[in-house]
Amino acid sequence: MRKWNLEPLYPGFESEEFKGAIETIKSLIEASKKFASTLEERTDTKNVLKEYLELANDIRHHLSRAFSYVNLVNATNAQDETANAWMNTMQSLMSEFTPFNTAFTQWISKVNDLEAVIKDDPELDEYRFHLTQIKENAQYVLSQEVETVISKMQQTGSNAWSQLQGLLTSILEVEYDGKTITLPDVRNKAHSRDAEERKKAYEAELEAYGKIEHSIAFALNSIKGEVNELTKMRGFESPLHQAVHDSRMKKKTLDTLIETMRANLPMFRQYLKRKAEMLGHENGLPWYDLFAPLGKSERTFTEDEAMQYVIDNFKTFGDDLSSLAKRARDEEWIDFTPRSGKRGGAFCFNIHPIKQSRILTNFEGSFSNVITLAHELGHAYHGDRIFNESILNASYTMPVAETASTLCETIVKRSAIEESEGEEKLFILEQSIMGSTQVIVDILSRFIFEQNVFEARKESPLSANQLKDMMINAQKEAYGDGLNQDVLHPYMWVNKSHYYRGSLSFYNFPYAFGLLFAKGIYAYYKDKGKEAVPNIDHLLQKTGQMSVEEVAKLIDIDVTDKAFWQRSFDVMEEEINAFMELTDK
Repeated sequence: MRKWNLEPLYPGFESEEFKGAIETIKSLIEASKKFASTLEERTDTKNVLKEYLELANDIRHHLSRAFSYVNLVNATNAQDETANAWMNTMQSLMSEFTPFNTAFTQWISKVNDLEAVIKDDPELDEYRFHLTQIKENAQYVLSQEVETVISKMQQTGSNAWSQLQGLLTSILEVEYDGKTITLPDVRNKAHSRDAEERKKAYEAELEAYGKIEHSIAFALNSIKGEVNELTKMRGFESPLHQAVHDSRMKKKTLDTLIETMRANLPMFRQYLKRKAEMLGHENGLPWYDLFAPLGKSERTFTEDEAMQYVIDNFKTFGDDLSSLAKRARDEEWIDFTPRSGKRGGAFCFNIHPIKQSRILTNFEGSFSNVITLAHELGHAYHGDRIFNESILNASYTMPVAETASTLCETIVKRSAIEESEGEEKLFILEQSIMGSTQVIVDILSRFIFEQNVFEARKESPLSANQLKDMMINAQKEAYGDGLNQDVLHPYMWVNKSHYYRGSLSFYNFPYAFGLLFAKGIYAYYKDKGKEAVPNIDHLLQKTGQMSVEEVAKLIDIDVTDKAFWQRSFDVMEEEINAFMELTDK
């Protein structure tokens, strides 16, 4: 069982290095409060800006390193009492910087000649975007006292409810075939070649959720209720308005994306109905066969084989990408396999202070697991590009966060499709379409669900039964007759951690944005060849210093234009047409 190595962060919670880091953070808290207390009277604008940047860089550096360690330990063992205690401590420490951030935001909002001050100084000009963003965001920031109270209350509010969801889903025991297994284990069986196993796993999964549905519903209600109140207090029209604003994108861009997604649903439903026919179903595909593999590829992968497969395919794009994957393997960045207490799903955590990443997967050897590995390594590649910038210039937003990861998925999938034939080609092609269906159709259902939950939560808390009904209705709206309307998944809101982030609502549409944007970038790469790679690298490196629309323009893409999104859908339609042709009886 290969686990990640966290030694480059700290040897342990009891180590002198970790204890020293906490003391440094505490000293930075005092320095930040002292700085904040002097701002009201200061008029030496250039000096204030430089002092802020130096202090903010130090704070971000030390906080992110310590928080990364605590979060990563907790992710692989939700029952680790020491990690849980330190998570609470870290959240408390982070809240102590609220006066610093709020006071500076209020101060910079009153600087009328900010552009001129920045323009005259190269040291400040490096942080032009960061500083102007703070000034522009000031309209949504409350008083220092109120923001401080909010940050402290969130520790026992949305942050605590989020931890509860993570804990309960990590330790949930699922009774399957006379054995007790974990939730990730039973969900992985959705990819089994055994039809009876897929159905039994689906039924066991739904049965297990009944044990925690009321607790998770309480957590979801509490988080969404808190967000509704805070967005209203800050002057946002809605949580979606804040999500779009925080994504540094135009509402027009999101509206165009969603409109184009809806317009292209029929081709995905056509694919789902054909898959249903092939598996012997008459009224659309039942949920438990959504991930059923087609074709006859029997290939499974060990961890080493999966890594080598990804590395070899990454070489077709460039040496830097394949070298990054080798580093991840050789320096033990990846925690591969499921176990009790370990978080389900997969993620990549970029750690700027040590210029490394850590990747969590629940790898069991399937081709789908290999694609997940490529996706997360794409996040690490994005991190590697942006590590060239200072830590204050390294914060990119949700939509572009999925760009490199989805691009890397596309590289591996396309390469696998091209080199295969016969039944194996069908298998890999369908795996690619299956993934696209999840990122377009299922993501749309999650977007619809979250919109409806926020709206309904304004009136009253929602029961588990109401949430289940809302989930089913959202799935019906997105999947239509592609799925069997009587065999859906009422509990998808329980296991998706993206719903449980008080400071990050609507973490769903960025996946669709990322998939389609990445396909546009892939088309750009195929057209330009190797000469495109430096431009793509530059795009990734600058994602922390531009709006979504400005990033896209670096390679002449207009994301407010429906024609761009449709071209990406056309690429997916080519795959679906190839699938329909291959499976035509």
